[in-house]
Amino acid sequence: MLASQKTKITELFKNALAAVGAPENTKIVLERPKQQSHGDIACTVALQCAKAMKQPPRVIAEKLVEELRKETADSEMFSAIEIAGPGFINLKLAPSLKQDVVREILKEGPAYGCSDAHTGESILLEYVSANPTGPLHLGHARQGALGDVLSRMLKSQGWAVTREFYYNDAGNQIHNLAISVQARCYELQNKPFDFPEDGYKGAYVLDIAQDFLAKKPIHTFDGKVVESSGNPDDLENIRAYAVAYLREEQHKDLTALGVAFDNYYLESSLYSDGRVAKAVQAIRNAGKTYEKDGALWFKSTDYGDDKDRVMRKADGSYTYFVPDVAYHLAKFERGFNRALNIQGSDHHGTVARVRAGIQAASGDFGFNIPKTFPEYMLHKMLQVVKDGQPVKMSKRSGTYVTLSDLVNWVGKDAARLFMVNRRADAEFVFDVDLALSQSDENPVYYLQYAHARICSVFAQAQEKGIEVPSVEEMASEDLSSLTAPTELRLMSKLSDFPTALANGTEDLSPLALVTYLKELAADFHSFYNAERVLVDDEKLRNARLALLVATRQVLRNGLEILGVSAPERLSRADQPADSTK
Repeated sequence: MLASQKTKITELFKNALAAVGAPENTKIVLERPKQQSHGDIACTVALQCAKAMKQPPRVIAEKLVEELRKETADSEMFSAIEIAGPGFINLKLAPSLKQDVVREILKEGPAYGCSDAHTGESILLEYVSANPTGPLHLGHARQGALGDVLSRMLKSQGWAVTREFYYNDAGNQIHNLAISVQARCYELQNKPFDFPEDGYKGAYVLDIAQDFLAKKPIHTFDGKVVESSGNPDDLENIRAYAVAYLREEQHKDLTALGVAFDNYYLESSLYSDGRVAKAVQAIRNAGKTYEKDGALWFKSTDYGDDKDRVMRKADGSYTYFVPDVAYHLAKFERGFNRALNIQGSDHHGTVARVRAGIQAASGDFGFNIPKTFPEYMLHKMLQVVKDGQPVKMSKRSGTYVTLSDLVNWVGKDAARLFMVNRRADAEFVFDVDLALSQSDENPVYYLQYAHARICSVFAQAQEKGIEVPSVEEMASEDLSSLTAPTELRLMSKLSDFPTALANGTEDLSPLALVTYLKELAADFHSFYNAERVLVDDEKLRNARLALLVATRQVLRNGLEILGVSAPERLSRADQPADSTK
């Protein structure tokens, strides 16, 4: 059902409710029935009014249906208006209303499904946010895909989206990286060394050491050049060089996955700008700290935590959540009153204490920050299976499968779509063999094949010398011949795209979009298998070609949001599946 149709039908119900004496504030909800046989639209408004009107819902439904029939007597909006069960009202749209979606899609093109409902609203998405201490792993890949697809979905609904990567470039892990590279430098020069107990042992550390000793400059993605002194005793230079090296490598891996960011925020800047110290002082001013055993403690139990947390250790260093509090205060200060963090489920324990720290400090900053700020999407990890066997590590990382490994195995499209083809909080097995297969069980292939199959029909038309109308001409075609059950079902599914996209965005669920596209592809394949397109009847042929163009456009729009390509040819689509199509 198109938005304009929904508005019209809602108005009809509003008039009918007024005519039967229903309460003025009755909420009208129009839904798609779970069973196709029940029609195109279901409304439970009669059940809602039963208590207030002191009448059985079916009696109210009968009165409403009578009014609806009166209001639409001179139109062809509905082919049937029926009552089911205790008082459900089911509507079947006339074919002409279903055909309208084809014209709307042809006119709107890439904009079909988009909305300006949230224009003027902004949101900050933070994801990946990896320590620059090694290659990106599969958790980062999942965050990258989830974050990038969500950013596209939010933009489609009018949100102003900022995509941010928070670099944890401060703390002990960076020191361990630097001394690990230093040890490898000594090893390469045949000098005595002790490899640090908590050092990084992956092969990439040796690569960094070799380039450092060779004084190979690093040209970063943000236009900077980081030079090497080549001196293994220069630990500070090694630190800067190693961080730049790994940031650049991470950027290349994310680019290969089709993931980009608008802003990079350095943890180190929170210290150099005094934000960490200011946040700590704000919490102290709020009376939410105390000293014990030489450490500074946060009274996080005042905010529902199971125990108080150390903020500053006895050695003067801050615990992990303290700079996080400072960082999120900075987010709010930058004007983002809505922020979403996409992180692994191992961050679950920090959610409550970060929010508590924000609340404790906000008063001193003069902020009125919601208690749910920031929002979190915590994802489960995944297991990779290749050749029927679990894959647990990479030669390069030494301990885990990397994002780069996955993209090299299955390509960008499969890596992205598989990552969002499950709920974020669900664990799943990434089957490399399935991702490479040309079968209906592979969702990437299934969607791309539907698109390529449509393109193959137009290739056949060209081969046969059939004149195909332009998209502009198709928008004015007579579509009244599109009345076959598979055509009506396909058009109904096409009309659901804006709602499916809007609801999926509201629920922060890329899976909802994938599910919709798979259902659309299934309805298209059913139509394709049941009806010939390139028939002799020019009116019917052009109508069906217009339906194919509309279907192809919606597939493209959805795949674009997923960041997945829409190829015109695939191996199974190289030759027409049915030369009579």
